[in-house]
Amino acid sequence: MRKTLVVVICALGLASLAMAQTKLESKWHCDKPTTQQKLDVGDTADHAYVIAQGNCTATSSSAGEKAGTYTEFQETWKSSFTNHGRLVVTMDNGDKTYYNYQGTGNPVKKSAMNKWKIGGGTGSHKTAAGSGSCEGKLADDGSSDWTCTGSAPAAAK
Repeated sequence: MRKTLVVVICALGLASLAMAQTKLESKWHCDKPTTQQKLDVGDTADHAYVIAQGNCTATSSSAGEKAGTYTEFQETWKSSFTNHGRLVVTMDNGDKTYYNYQGTGNPVKKSAMNKWKIGGGTGSHKTAAGSGSCEGKLADDGSSDWTCTGSAPAAAK
């Protein structure tokens, strides 16, 4: 009975370590897209498909994120849009982390939000995983500012 109890306690301890999460927090400033192509759909006014690419800079990061390049597809209307894309982030150590995201926004209210998942990377981030969300403020010049939070499995020690 005593051995069984020790094994159960050890198993529970390992399970709690496996479920330990690291909180991720970052803030980003994204410049106006460097490349953007808009195609009007033609079914209703102000309905278009857009593919865009641009650069972002981390203004603060708990994970060592430095800068990123996004490539995204948008479906836009006069007062709303949906998007999905990939953000390739360069970390302080030069490794890359790949974020997949999808979101919605309102250009009239100058607001946006998205949900993201980490889909690997390079170097020490090759098997990186995690998820979270961001809230954004859209500027008239095409730039945006984002506040992001999420979690990732704690690194093994």
